[in-house]
Amino acid sequence: MTRTERRVALDGNARLRRARHRWTAVLIAALLFGTVVYLLAVHTTTGQRFEDAALRGATQVDAGVRQAALDQFHTITVTSQLAAAVIVAVIGLLRRQVWLAVAGVGVILGGQAVTQVLKYHVLSRPELVSINGTFADNTLPSGHTTAAMSLLFATLIVMPYRFRGVAMFFTLTWAVGIGAYTVIIKAHRLSDTLAADAVALIVACAASHFLARSGRIRAVISPPATRYTLRTVFVVLVGAAGSASLALGVVQVLRGASAHLNDEPAEWHLFLGSQWLAAAGSVAAALLFWWTWHRLESKRRGDPVSTR
Repeated sequence: MTRTERRVALDGNARLRRARHRWTAVLIAALLFGTVVYLLAVHTTTGQRFEDAALRGATQVDAGVRQAALDQFHTITVTSQLAAAVIVAVIGLLRRQVWLAVAGVGVILGGQAVTQVLKYHVLSRPELVSINGTFADNTLPSGHTTAAMSLLFATLIVMPYRFRGVAMFFTLTWAVGIGAYTVIIKAHRLSDTLAADAVALIVACAASHFLARSGRIRAVISPPATRYTLRTVFVVLVGAAGSASLALGVVQVLRGASAHLNDEPAEWHLFLGSQWLAAAGSVAAALLFWWTWHRLESKRRGDPVSTR
C-alpha cells in the first residue's frame, strides 16, 4: 500500500468513527428532545392552552388552503407506506445489499410501529384544561409526520451517493411540509409533529449504527465536493427556508403570547406560529440526519473497498 493509499484509508476510517459518534449523539439528543416536548406541551397547563388555542386558530384557515393541505395529507396511507417500503427494498436489492434493504424498510415500518405504540399504549394526555371542542385524546407523536420523515431518511440511507442529491430533492421537498399540513387541517398539534421528527431520527440513527457496526458503510473521498455544487446549493436553500420558518414561527408565537390565549387574534397568531415551527422542525431533522451521512454511502459487507 502506498503512502497516499494509506492516508486515504486512515481518512476513511476517521470519517466512519466520527459518523458513529454523530449517530449516537443525534439519537440521544432526539430522545431527550422528544421527551422534553412531550412533558412541556402535554403535561403542563401552559402547553395545553397554547396548543389548543393554535388548533382553534386553524378554524380560520381559508377553505382552499385547507383543501390543498388535506390533499397532501392524504398522500400518506397504509397502501402508500407499503409501496414506499417495497420501493426502498427494491433499491437495496438492486444494489445487491439485502441488509441495506432490511435497514431501509425497518426505518419506515419501525418508525411507524414505535409511533403507534407510543401514541396508543404508552403516552397519555391528562385533562389539565377544558378541551373546548379540541381533541381530548393523546395524538403525540404524529403518525403522518413520522411516515414522511421515515421515508425521507430511508431514501437517504439506501440511495447510492451519486444519486442522493436528486432523491433528496424530491423526497425532502415533500416530506418537510407534512408536519405543517397536519397542523393546518387540525389533525395534529405542533408537539405531535416535533415528537414524530424525533422518533424518525431515533429509528434512522439506530439503522445507520447497525449498518456501520456490520461493516456496510464506507467513506466517499472521490470525487471532491465541488462535483456536487447543485447539491450544496439545494442544502443551502433548504437551510435558509428552515431558518425563515423558524423566525416566522417565533415571531407569530410571541405575538400570540402577548395577548390572552382565548382572544381570537391571539389564536390565529399561535396557529401560524405552530405551522411555521412544524415546518422548521422537519427541515432541521432532515438536514441534521443528512449531515450525519456526509460523504458516506452503504456498501456490501464483503466489499474490501472501505473508502472510495
